[in-house]
Parts: sequence; C-alpha cells; structure tokens
Amino acid sequence: MLKTIPHVSAALLGFTLLFVSCGSTKDVDANLPKDISERPVDESSQKYEQAQLDQLRASIESEVTKEKCTNAGEWTFAPMGAKACGGPQLYIAYPKKMEAAIQERINDYTEKVKAFNQKYGVISDCMMVNEPAGIKCINGKAELINP
Repeated sequence: MLKTIPHVSAALLGFTLLFVSCGSTKDVDANLPKDISERPVDESSQKYEQAQLDQLRASIESEVTKEKCTNAGEWTFAPMGAKACGGPQLYIAYPKKMEAAIQERINDYTEKVKAFNQKYGVISDCMMVNEPAGIKCINGKAELINP
C-alpha cells in the first residue's frame, strides 16, 4: 500500500502542474495588445516613420530638380510640410506643367507630417516661414525669391 501512494502523488502532481501552467498562459495572452495599433509608441517606430517622411520629401524634391528652369514664368511654388504649431515647413518651386501630379504628392506629404507631429507630440521652432515673392532661374535651377 505504501508503494501506490507515490504513484498517485506523482500523477496528482502532474495534473496540478498541467492545470496551473495552462492557466498562466491565458493570463499572459490577456495582457497582449489585440491589434498592432495598440502597440505602445517607441523611439524606433518614430525614427522609422521620420525616415519614411524624409524619403518622401527627398523624392518630391528630386523629381522637381530634374526639371531645368529656363523661364521663371513657367514655374510656381507651394507650401510643403507642416510645423507642429502651424504653418508650412518650407515652400517648394515646381514647373507648372507638373502641377497636377506634384501637388498631390506635396499634399500627401503635408498630411503625413501633420499626423506624425500629432502622433509623437512634436515640438517645432514656431517661426513663420514667409511665402516667397516669386521665382527666378539661376543656372538652370528654380530659386525662390524671399520677400
């Protein structure tokens, strides 16, 4: 009779461990976010999103600088980006012939910057960027004329 008790105790201990370990797994899952949007914001995601914005801005600027400026009358400009406290980050010159396509990309970039600023609580210098007085062509490049 003494020999059967350790076997019963071992079996009971095994079932107890199995029951306890299954219960603890459920508790861990309950604490995990159900959706990636609920993931806490961290520095690496902010850096990643900033890099994406920088890449988008560079591609817009690159597309515009491919065009040669020979007649300033064929060029115009638009505000681009958004400072955290309001107003554009800069103005960009582009050829009027590209207006439909480039304006859409500029607007997309500006909206993404606004969302980024709000999401991460970005603080900016709040200095107003003055609208250019016009455009001039210098060595084939469009230059904004500051007032």
